Amino acid sequence: MKEYAFRLPMKVRDYEVDAEGIVNNANYLHYMEHTRHEFCESAGLSFREMHLRGIDPVLSRVEIRYRRPLGLGESMVSCLNISRRGPLFVFEQDIYTPDGQPVVEGIVEVACLENGRLSRGSVLAEAFADYLR
Repeated sequence: MKEYAFRLPMKVRDYEVDAEGIVNNANYLHYMEHTRHEFCESAGLSFREMHLRGIDPVLSRVEIRYRRPLGLGESMVSCLNISRRGPLFVFEQDIYTPDGQPVVEGIVEVACLENGRLSRGSVLAEAFADYLR
């Protein structure tokens, strides 16, 4: 595994698998979203707090590559790095098995709305300063 700014261990739950017993593809997007939320909270800015302050991060683009399926009860480690590209926050998000096998690789671009208007996200940039690459 590469070096990451944030790692979150998780486990596949029964309602996340399909009839074949593997994780439905859309659930990987949920895992990645949950990881971003936990990252923000660990950086001192929860999504609830952001919204109450009029700050709403919104997805601009998601790219995901599926490498290996997960099944019921399997563990995973969801990892992320964060960088900036203009006004966008770019999350490099990868999920691995505990022994380091790649499960998914993703790039998620997030824009920031402040009071309903597109912004450069200076409040978020300040909160994430220690993690930005």
